[in-house]
Amino acid sequence: MKFKMSCRDDDDAISHGSMLGGKPNRCVIYPPNSSIVAEALEIRNKDWIVRTKVSSDLIVQVGDFSFHLHKLAMVSKSGYLNRLVFAKRSEQGENGGGLKIVVDDIPGGSKSFELVVIFCYGMKIDATPTNIAPLCCAANFLEMSDDLHRGNLISRSEAFLSCAIFSSWKDTFQILKSCELVSPWAKELLIVKRCSDAIAWKALLEPKAFAFREDSNEYLKAGEATHNWWFQDVSTLRIDHFIQVIESIKRRGMKSELVGSCIAHWTAKWFSRIAFGFDNLTLPKHLTQKLQRITVESLINMLPAEKNSVSCNFLLHLLKLGLVMQINPEISSKLETRIASMLEQCSAQDLLVKNYGDKDTTYDVRVVIRVVKTYVLFALKNPTPRLCIVGKLMDDYLTLIAWETKLAINDFTSLVDAVPKNARSCDDNLYRATDMYLKAHPSLTEDEKTSVCKAMEYHRLSQDARQHAKKNDRLPLKIVTEFMLLEQVKMARSMLAIESNNQRTKTQTTIKVLNKVLITPQKEIKMIRKEVENMKMQLNQLQMCKIKLQKQVQRSYIK
Repeated sequence: MKFKMSCRDDDDAISHGSMLGGKPNRCVIYPPNSSIVAEALEIRNKDWIVRTKVSSDLIVQVGDFSFHLHKLAMVSKSGYLNRLVFAKRSEQGENGGGLKIVVDDIPGGSKSFELVVIFCYGMKIDATPTNIAPLCCAANFLEMSDDLHRGNLISRSEAFLSCAIFSSWKDTFQILKSCELVSPWAKELLIVKRCSDAIAWKALLEPKAFAFREDSNEYLKAGEATHNWWFQDVSTLRIDHFIQVIESIKRRGMKSELVGSCIAHWTAKWFSRIAFGFDNLTLPKHLTQKLQRITVESLINMLPAEKNSVSCNFLLHLLKLGLVMQINPEISSKLETRIASMLEQCSAQDLLVKNYGDKDTTYDVRVVIRVVKTYVLFALKNPTPRLCIVGKLMDDYLTLIAWETKLAINDFTSLVDAVPKNARSCDDNLYRATDMYLKAHPSLTEDEKTSVCKAMEYHRLSQDARQHAKKNDRLPLKIVTEFMLLEQVKMARSMLAIESNNQRTKTQTTIKVLNKVLITPQKEIKMIRKEVENMKMQLNQLQMCKIKLQKQVQRSYIK
């Protein structure tokens, strides 16, 4: 067997930061002696014609192409073609003349069969990392083993395949990418597994350890080598091959944080606005959606089990995608539980999950609500003093998203109510978020404002917050009035306590003082209530006037 290694002149398109640059290796495979040697190969439209001293007696149909060949040259090296020719000749009898057989399911199609024909007629094959895997699969499909002919195509293609997989980083990826066209055969022949194991082995090494074998190592400038240098190249793989690589990397003991980061990198590259990079697939819509759903489920299932191997923000994005793709409920529930267990270590920024629809808010709040409710459910069953951390987290998150003009009232109140009251040490942060929401939504009605503010409680606000609330004209009148009444009651109680301490020795005097102190706030409360009632009446009158004016305007338009 003879091999000649050389370089091609064409470069592949390489993404920034990839080590797949440079020129791929190639191998010239010389066939053994052939019983029939071709003088020339001619292509006429979709007909392949082999010119020899003997006329053609076999036509092999592969897809749209017809190959005009010779039985002796082909069947002497292929057990599969030998059986087909024998069966066909038995059908036609001795006087059947030339034979025609159809081979539609050969791996690699007509391109791979073309290389097989070249080999069978004693001509050398230009094997490269991009065609060696389909060629190897085609050779196995056609049963071109050494049992039929010494130095047959299976052994010779396998020799170069093994060499290319382990000798070069870029060749390994080109071979693995070419397996997408012959996926079932490539998996059965363990080509995918061997490539995955080679990538995993090299990913654990410093890239300088094998960079000298590459034609281009511009990526490996002094001091640039990092532990994630292999992310960019691995993220070019299709999901099924990516899964194989991750499994191989896990088996070899890669740090879980690096594995998780690699999965996040792949997801960021392949997901674009909740859509995958499957533009090259011509599948029906329902099959494409199924493929997307399976991809999301696969990503979730392959996540490292270690708690800090992936970020909370990435998991929330996965959960959002899973809900959109309607993944298996058990898988989404498992993911929700995992995110809930991380909330105590999260920041408000970690909870920001972007939406992409024009009619949606900037950030998806409903996915956060789901996770927080899951956390609270577990926290209530297993009481923990860290519940207040999540309460503070939710108030900080509310402050970040309150400015959203498209944020619905129901979503805001659902976020407020997602944690119990005892999760908040005070309501100051909640008041700040509520005030921001009211400021961003000035057109809310009094009832809507009241609904937004219903969770705030006067006695849970600091003195500064209470003073601000009394002067805040964005708050609904009902809340302001309630706060003022409670402030008066508090003042009355304070005065009562002071007078009681000063006049403990004089019971009768104390009773008189108490009566005086209590009468004053009671009168003030009655006055405030009357003012509130008057304001309500005025508001009703204004509302009636507004309705009358609208009717008059409508009538004038009709005329």
